[in-house]
Amino acid sequence: MSQTVIDQIQDLKRKRRAVILAHNYQIGEVQDIADFCGDSLQLSRQAAATDAKVIVFCGVAFMAETAAILSPDKTVLLPDKHAGCPMADMITAEQLAEKKRQHPDALVVAYVNSPAAVKALCDYCCTSGNAVELVESLPKDRPILFVPDRYLGQFVIDKTGRDMILWPGYCPTHVRMDPRQIQGLKEQYPDAEVLCHPECTEPVKALSHQILSTGGMLKWIPQSSARRFIVCTEEGILHTMRKKFPDRQFVTLPNPPICPNMKKITLEKVAWSLEDMQHVITVPENIRIPAKQALDRMLDIMPKGG
Repeated sequence: MSQTVIDQIQDLKRKRRAVILAHNYQIGEVQDIADFCGDSLQLSRQAAATDAKVIVFCGVAFMAETAAILSPDKTVLLPDKHAGCPMADMITAEQLAEKKRQHPDALVVAYVNSPAAVKALCDYCCTSGNAVELVESLPKDRPILFVPDRYLGQFVIDKTGRDMILWPGYCPTHVRMDPRQIQGLKEQYPDAEVLCHPECTEPVKALSHQILSTGGMLKWIPQSSARRFIVCTEEGILHTMRKKFPDRQFVTLPNPPICPNMKKITLEKVAWSLEDMQHVITVPENIRIPAKQALDRMLDIMPKGG
């Protein structure tokens, strides 16, 4: 059955002149049929550089929006229209506009895990991999309003010493991780290096050896002397890690951190998306242009995007 669907996807991809993107948290078989796997902004930039007419984004809604922001000449499809992001939903453009009125002198930095309309109201975007560098580059005499993830924001404060105003958003998948389970794994595998995402809570970060984005984790593993890793982020990344580094061992928590929205996309939905050209994600020009400016300002500071 799977091979039949895969063949169908490949045929439709050629017919539609499509490129398929899969975030690191997607199920393994979706990652395996993608042209590119990685972090959300990296994927959108890779797709923009192709001559594809169609982008199939196997991720969540804000990621597909970012692809539409960077590739207005391409059709962007999200295979499951209900694949949303709870963190991104924790802030609206109206809420941010009100917060900006309360802090008129503040520079606004938006984590890319936010809606396009929120990005459009920001001065800069950032990724989990470059948030520290970006904030360090900003004028010291300006207050900073950081949205929407308070845990990534606190990580930036700890690293930079900047006194930022944090929005109270968070990723439910990363927040659910139990520090007691991580401590138990550390005792079970004393030789293991603990990797965690900056969206994790402070007790989880305190138990970790490295705090990294998913892309940062994949770059770090071959540099590390460790042969075993306890991975504290959404369990989909383990598929990529095991493929790329078969000589290393990767351990997840007893209750694996799973994002239900990331798992909504299946091979069948990718095929249906290409067959029916659904679900098209568009961003109005009055939102797309200022949102792209916020992304471009980040890329002017860090051309690789983090």
